[in-house]
Amino acid sequence: MSLRLPAPIEDRLSALAALTGRSKTFYATEAIVEHIDDLEDAHLSAAVRARVRAGAEGRVALSELLEDYGLAD
Repeated sequence: MSLRLPAPIEDRLSALAALTGRSKTFYATEAIVEHIDDLEDAHLSAAVRARVRAGAEGRVALSELLEDYGLAD
């Protein structure tokens, strides 16, 4: 895998690596590991939103969920 980063980001990454003695690969890996869950969640939620808007998937009101699970006040 290779990455092409915008010059300002590449510069910041290089500076961080030089400052800490870690490799740029180390920090790229850390960033991916830290944020992959968020990226997957964003993609999945966009797909669900599209299905709801298309009428292929229903919605449930929060009050109904709370009632179903005995959590309503």
